[in-house]
Amino acid sequence: MIRTLIVDDDHLVRIALADILDDDPAITVVAQAGDGREALDLAAAQSVDVALMDVRMPRLDGIAATQRLRALSRPPQVVLLTTFDLDQYVYDGLAAGASGFLLKDADPADIVRAVHVVAEGQAMLHPAAARRLVDRYGPGSSD
Repeated sequence: MIRTLIVDDDHLVRIALADILDDDPAITVVAQAGDGREALDLAAAQSVDVALMDVRMPRLDGIAATQRLRALSRPPQVVLLTTFDLDQYVYDGLAAGASGFLLKDADPADIVRAVHVVAEGQAMLHPAAARRLVDRYGPGSSD
């Protein structure tokens, strides 16, 4: 069973993500948080395998929360979810320790697949974000 934490400041988004994940018998949503600080408290109090983390939230944003979650003694894998397709979010999120990056308009099946993929220790990126990373760091890039 993949124990999952949903972190988003929008209550309706949390409900929708929980509904999507509840359809998969291998995933259980163990907690939901409205910001990064609450996510840290919940993750420290119980075993979490994967956190689905919004990027833009009050009190503690998803990038900072990802970095702190990954520093826990038993850190969950993190998939960042955002409405904003900004390269800086991808780079900062990966640098903070995220294993995945998806846009909130992703197909529900892709969100479920991302939870499975990162729980297995792999990475999953939104295709457009992956393309930009390849373009930036791949052969022929100036970086």
